[in-house]
Amino acid sequence: MTAWPHRFTEPVPGDPVLHELPPLRLSDQLTITRYLRVRQDDAGDWRARLLFLESDGRTRETADIFTGATEAELWQSVRRLHEHHMRALYLSLV
Repeated sequence: MTAWPHRFTEPVPGDPVLHELPPLRLSDQLTITRYLRVRQDDAGDWRARLLFLESDGRTRETADIFTGATEAELWQSVRRLHEHHMRALYLSLV
């Protein structure tokens, strides 16, 4: 995945930041927009969940399935998830 966080200020702990990821193609007609909602919890760990925005405006989201002691560790776990895993995650929410 090519998404990388670009910030000019430090985030406030607990304030989620939304990052757009490359779209997910399910078929020739259906493309799902993906976002990653990243936040730092009270203990200082980083957590993130996937949001899928459908063409009709509906949003589906996972629980906080990505975690890391640092923000870099969190993004490393996001990049390890392949396209077919993303597709399976989305289909499990439908």
